[in-house]
Amino acid sequence: MANTPAPFAPFEWMIAWRYLRAKRAEGGVSVMTWISLVGITLAVFALIATLAVRSGFRAEFVDTILGANAHVTIYSAGHVDQQTGRIDRTLRDYESMAERVRDVPGVTRVAPLVKGQVMANARSRNAGIEVFGIKPEDLRTIPRIANPEDARGAIGDFGGTRIAIGSGVAQQLNVGVGDRIRIISPGGVKTAFGTTPRVKAYEVAYIFTAGRYDIDRTRVYMPFAEAQGYFNREGRADELEVMIEQPEKVEDITLDLLRAAGEAAQVWTWRDASGGFLRALDVEDNVMFVILSILVLIAAMNITSGLIMLVKNKGGDIGILRTVGLTEGSVLRVFFICGAFTGLIGTAAGVVLGCLFAIYIDPVFATVNWLMGGQVWDPAIRGIYHLPAKLQLADVLSAVALSLGLSFIVTIFPARRAARMNPVEALRYE
Repeated sequence: MANTPAPFAPFEWMIAWRYLRAKRAEGGVSVMTWISLVGITLAVFALIATLAVRSGFRAEFVDTILGANAHVTIYSAGHVDQQTGRIDRTLRDYESMAERVRDVPGVTRVAPLVKGQVMANARSRNAGIEVFGIKPEDLRTIPRIANPEDARGAIGDFGGTRIAIGSGVAQQLNVGVGDRIRIISPGGVKTAFGTTPRVKAYEVAYIFTAGRYDIDRTRVYMPFAEAQGYFNREGRADELEVMIEQPEKVEDITLDLLRAAGEAAQVWTWRDASGGFLRALDVEDNVMFVILSILVLIAAMNITSGLIMLVKNKGGDIGILRTVGLTEGSVLRVFFICGAFTGLIGTAAGVVLGCLFAIYIDPVFATVNWLMGGQVWDPAIRGIYHLPAKLQLADVLSAVALSLGLSFIVTIFPARRAARMNPVEALRYE
């Protein structure tokens, strides 16, 4: 008994390659093959590009949060002021509380803050701002402020009556380094006739671009001691700004921070502040992946159409191959190779295009922005200034696995039809 050839023998690859090179009389098969190839390429390209932009947007958004804001904010639950009858939420023992919090394993920095929302004025221009009173040495440890995307002036000049402002604030007020702006607070000096607004001029020493539209547009840093006096917080702070080693695992350290801060303390993590937006991103990511997976499936179905036409055109050849000894398995593998080869080439081309798009997204986006006349990306809506992309191996592998898996699955059905074709019926009209 003759030895049965091993699966995917060289002659099976040779026959499949000959069928892929359709003759001019079989131009329909060739056209369908090219349509399938282009469809798979574009679908994989779209999937990888979308996954890269999704990962880049999320990474940039989270980085701007963690790089310019507290990972955990500790503040007082509040107590009733006996003189005014109002709830006072300031921290009177902020120094001792900060020392206890610093001793918690995983904490990298603790800084007391004084915060207030006021108005800034320069000549005839006004802007609503949020003032952060912070010590100069603490300001230099905020990554997105100390090492911003763009900066004017020197962060070392911050102190005394010299302040740091966001680039958006500087643009609204039309000021630069060395200019003076007036900060106006409605809760100023208390007199016998009521509370009068407090107005004080400060010199701009440092202008930063943190990379987040809402931060650059509203944030102003003032020396801590100066902010205490300006906002009537003598000997007090509004909150503690805490940075930790692993902000992604902030839930694991929250209870320890509460215990260290004391019974009257409360915590607010960066996930509490931005959790809704991050969950919306997760839902959007899942929906986009499903939609683009359907797009890949539609492109893969073109392989089925092309193979069905190929099987119909090659009915006589299949009958001859079966009569000379080819098994059903060999015929199935021949047509499986034809479909899988199209899916493999299309996937490879899509991966190359998708990776190139992610790597060169800046010039691509600049070209699109120029063709559309600008304003394609509005930072006021999206929060960040540019369209980011982050190419991750897991995203590329998931796209490749999805494309090849669907291509191989849809190829099996027409290949089985060819393998089960009756050679007598196939040769009857030849």
